[in-house]
Amino acid sequence: MALTKRNEYRIEVLESGAMQIRRSDIIDEDGVDIATSYFRYLIKPGDDYSAEPARIQAVAAAVHTAEVVAAYQAAVNTEE
Repeated sequence: MALTKRNEYRIEVLESGAMQIRRSDIIDEDGVDIATSYFRYLIKPGDDYSAEPARIQAVAAAVHTAEVVAAYQAAVNTEE
């Protein structure tokens, strides 16, 4: 009976350029999933994403261009 834990990620890019991430924490026993929990979080343009897994970093680097970051900051500043 070997228990293992793994994470799976779902990445959704919103119109604003923000990335909504759903992390699935999965525990399996001998290859059969026995428990799953979910955690959602947001990575906004301009946020530091250097601690994220490589796949999320790659998507963020492609999506969070200087233009997207500037447009996001401008939109946030007009809401205040």
